[in-house]
Amino acid sequence: MFSPEIVIMIIRGIGETLLMTILSTLFGYVIGLPWGVGLYVTKKGGLAENTVLYRILDVLSNLMRSIPFLILLILILPITRFVVGTTIGTKATILPLTLSAAPMIARMVQSSLEEVDSGVIEAARSMGASTFQIVFHVLLVEGRISLISGAIISTATVLGYSAMAGIVGGGGLGDIALRYGYYRRENEIMIVTVILLVILVQLFQLIGNIIVKKLDRRK
Repeated sequence: MFSPEIVIMIIRGIGETLLMTILSTLFGYVIGLPWGVGLYVTKKGGLAENTVLYRILDVLSNLMRSIPFLILLILILPITRFVVGTTIGTKATILPLTLSAAPMIARMVQSSLEEVDSGVIEAARSMGASTFQIVFHVLLVEGRISLISGAIISTATVLGYSAMAGIVGGGGLGDIALRYGYYRRENEIMIVTVILLVILVQLFQLIGNIIVKKLDRRK
């Protein structure tokens, strides 16, 4: 059952899954981090209150988060083909994964910033700090533990989404599980891919916990 070809395929699948997960999460934070900060600072009573901008960011976040990943994956196939040049493979999966992760990350960032002690923010304000300075030197610093915890959850969620991409030939462990475990009824391969996905989630969790502990010691 587990011939050298199958083993090589599974190893390649692990690499593809890690690539999709890490890149999609990183790109998701490129969009979601400023998005979440925008939600926090433009809210009512925020550092830069702006009702119109907040409503736009809020509605867009709620709208995108309400679309199941599998539907989003199929919905933007024409856009994926235009941007990447294909709708199959690891590269084609990164775009929908990023778009699905970004609004979720934005909400997690907003929630993390909400946990920062308002007294610290007021102290920075009284010292004449600008909104930009408060965001980068107070909010993101004071909320770093919660932000990292949110990043762990986001990474695990994106990893789960990447497994669904196998339905459209997205590559990775999900694609292997679908082709061999579901279509060919090779249950041993299905079980192995599931175990590997669980191990990867636990690995990300472990790395995140180590980072959090190190940051806590610096307080």
